[in-house]
Amino acid sequence: MQSTQQPEAEAARSIDPRTRIGHVHLKVADLERSLRFYRDILGFEVTQRYGRQAVFLSAGGYHHHLGLNTWESAGGSPPPPGHTGLFHVAILYPSREALADAFRRLEQAHYPLHGASDHGVSLALYLDDPDGNGVELYWDRPEGAWPRDEIGGIAMFTRPLNMDELLD
Repeated sequence: MQSTQQPEAEAARSIDPRTRIGHVHLKVADLERSLRFYRDILGFEVTQRYGRQAVFLSAGGYHHHLGLNTWESAGGSPPPPGHTGLFHVAILYPSREALADAFRRLEQAHYPLHGASDHGVSLALYLDDPDGNGVELYWDRPEGAWPRDEIGGIAMFTRPLNMDELLD
């Protein structure tokens, strides 16, 4: 069996800190059903559509943050538990108020959450999209407010999110 450890010199190199995850492209079973979630409930805007098989959505005019397609998945079902695949897509909101607005949209649509957590560094709502893909909607606290341990490292935690505080 080969070791998965990298040589020290190789492991010491870091990715450019300006690197970002640009977009997520999901296989979905029903494009219109997914649009009702991502466009109509969460509020993403359609930037381009490829007939009835694919659509690209964004926030703020970017070319796309989300791609949805049925090329290999029309009428399909989610992967069964215990298999590899996507755990969740995390959508970062620019402010606590914007996250609260997302929560209000979900409530108005009677869309169920699986959880809501305060991680110290962020506040997060957890749910599944219509195809069973995990979705995290979150807001990062300012870096200066992140919890730290005694040597200055990040000390994240998971506590229940106070929904009344989120909505204040």
